[in-house]
Amino acid sequence: MLRGQVAVVTGSTSGIGLAIATAMAKEGAAVVINGFGDSAEIEAIRTSMQREYGVSVSYVPADLSTAEGCAELIHQASSRHGNVDILVNNAGIQYLAPIEQFPAERWNAIIALNLSAVFHCTAAVLPLMKQARHGRIINISSTHGLVASVHKAAYVAAKHGVIGLTKVTALETAGQGITCNAICPGWTKTPLSEKQIDDYALKIGRDRTEVAREMLAEKQPSEQYVLPEQLGAAAVFLASPAAAQMTGTQMAMDGGWTAR
Repeated sequence: MLRGQVAVVTGSTSGIGLAIATAMAKEGAAVVINGFGDSAEIEAIRTSMQREYGVSVSYVPADLSTAEGCAELIHQASSRHGNVDILVNNAGIQYLAPIEQFPAERWNAIIALNLSAVFHCTAAVLPLMKQARHGRIINISSTHGLVASVHKAAYVAAKHGVIGLTKVTALETAGQGITCNAICPGWTKTPLSEKQIDDYALKIGRDRTEVAREMLAEKQPSEQYVLPEQLGAAAVFLASPAAAQMTGTQMAMDGGWTAR
């Protein structure tokens, strides 16, 4: 479905981003992955994806907490592959604390990566997409881009901002062959979410399985995780011709969380 296209996926060395990058490669897109981690593990991911799907896969370790790093990512991607057809803004971090105890440096770091990087990567890629009169920008927001939870001030603010930026981008590019949409995942089964549950269960001294079930039931009526592979399939759909008239929308994949 995406053969001949080039997809840049930020924060794609693990979790949701890796699942989206894999889904894009499976559909024939050349993929640029980005993120931090063990260099040997990242190289293994890159070569495995390239070998399995027969597409070009490159890695750009740009630091997206700066405007310069975002511009470098897009520059490297277009230099290596000739263009960027699909940009998936996925990179993000999290920190929990009450507002009055929230460290300023944590706030700044979360806003820089979760929101400002979306803006800077979008600003860098739009000239390429406008010249080609084709492009797909997919922003990974969150259920917390639609509703709030306590102790997540920076994350909720950033993810709400991503929704607003998605709408502005869609309006500014309407009629130019470019779309911009957001995916809003709920509780997703990733190593990070699993660790959060493990840590909380250990802290309160309760069975991990029971804690996981209760945490899911509190938010997601389905009482099931969203799977990274499901988010990958949603991103592929938004990048496909079938979604050519979907722009400025928020696709919630949250097991019914925001339906309440």
